[in-house]
Amino acid sequence: MERVAIIGSSMTQFGQRDEWVLDLLAEAGIDCLEDAGVDAAAVEHLYVSNMASGEFEGQSGVVNALAHDIDAVPAYTQRVDQTSSSGGAGIYAAWQSVASGASDMTLLVGGEKMTHKTTGEATDVIASLTHPAEYKTGVTLPSFAGLTARHYLERFDAPRESLGKVAVKNHKNGVDNPHAQFQKEVDLETVLESPIVADPLRLYDFCPITDGSAALMLCPESVAKEYTDNYAVIAGIDGATDTHVVHEREDPTIMGGVVESGKGAYEMSGYGPDDIDVAELHDMFTILEFLQMEGLGFAEQGEAWKLVEDGYTERDTGELPINTSGGLKSKGHPLGASGVAQGVEIYEQLVGEAGPRQVEADVGLTCNVGGFGNCVITTIMEAAQ
Repeated sequence: MERVAIIGSSMTQFGQRDEWVLDLLAEAGIDCLEDAGVDAAAVEHLYVSNMASGEFEGQSGVVNALAHDIDAVPAYTQRVDQTSSSGGAGIYAAWQSVASGASDMTLLVGGEKMTHKTTGEATDVIASLTHPAEYKTGVTLPSFAGLTARHYLERFDAPRESLGKVAVKNHKNGVDNPHAQFQKEVDLETVLESPIVADPLRLYDFCPITDGSAALMLCPESVAKEYTDNYAVIAGIDGATDTHVVHEREDPTIMGGVVESGKGAYEMSGYGPDDIDVAELHDMFTILEFLQMEGLGFAEQGEAWKLVEDGYTERDTGELPINTSGGLKSKGHPLGASGVAQGVEIYEQLVGEAGPRQVEADVGLTCNVGGFGNCVITTIMEAAQ
């Protein structure tokens, strides 16, 4: 099996956009083709990561329409939906298409259009990914986050401020991301005094509702060398699930899907937690950054908050910069695009194209979470040798 390389990327402006999802997908797709130096006619497989274009816009068949709009006909097309981890699942599907030998040039585009709906309407669409036994009671993902955060803080004697520092860090990183939805810093006092959403979590502990799209170009490493010497390779990738009913988990502070997908990605790549130079984690809520740090082996259970307090995850001074892009918290969370955008950030870090966000990195990791850990994809990339 030949190694799979990434030779191009793109990301639209995230935030409130006037364009509909198909326009956003086309914008990212065309920009990615240009970045990779690949003609649309060379694309053999085209994947679109999208959770809910039907629910948000009444629009289906987006991937077929995209092939037409970017002139990639007759490429094979497939839409990838794995709720809020659709982007990571898209990376996995695109990797499989190349690794299997089925395609020598695969374009992955992820996108979502959400802001035209009210917060209540968008929250209800997202909540539909919960198990019917939970959904019928009115349970939403923010309520899971609040309950878990309360349990974590009390069980591990963590200060409430430690969660707030995740938001402060990620907003600070987002200032240097020209595509981020929020390009402004917030201080700890602002975070801790913002309105309560799901106690103890407040407004600034949550990511926003977002429109946007992102894209990656994948091909065999031998083909990549025909286009550039500066590329990244997917060294390891794996996906896993956890109980869909959250209250059935033995320990709500352990995300089994994170643990298992991370284990598989580490095994495939030959790397371990200590080898990772930069990571993009799924901070839909600040508590998730702690749980993923622990599930991926960056911290012992109940210890992630201490690393955040010590500055371990800071971009410019920390040993393991986390969410240099601003994370979902600052960059935004257009459901189907988020996992792809994580991949864009790590790719750009590894090829030295992250601008003012650049850190010294040869190996990077992304972790994209669906629901409240219901499904997870972990991807490890390395710079070309």
